[in-house]
Amino acid sequence: MKTIQSINVWSNGSMKSATKFNMNSVFDDLETSATFFYELLNVSQDQEGNEVLIQVAQGNLLMSGQEYKDWDDSNDSAYTWGADQLNLTIL
Repeated sequence: MKTIQSINVWSNGSMKSATKFNMNSVFDDLETSATFFYELLNVSQDQEGNEVLIQVAQGNLLMSGQEYKDWDDSNDSAYTWGADQLNLTIL
């Protein structure tokens, strides 16, 4: 999970802020493409003061073609690629 510059997201009829970006590989054919599931999250606190993550947006990203060939298989470069696709700024 990465901390991102706060962005506003339209969610279920209202604007919500997101400050966390999570991304997981859900499919990789190890040759031509990879699919990633992403979440944009807001950090809140429960009644006991524990940190709670609330999902405000989600979706899938497909990496293929030259982008897949150029990917070094690292988590950091996948996050950077995903953030670029979504116009997010990782802090």
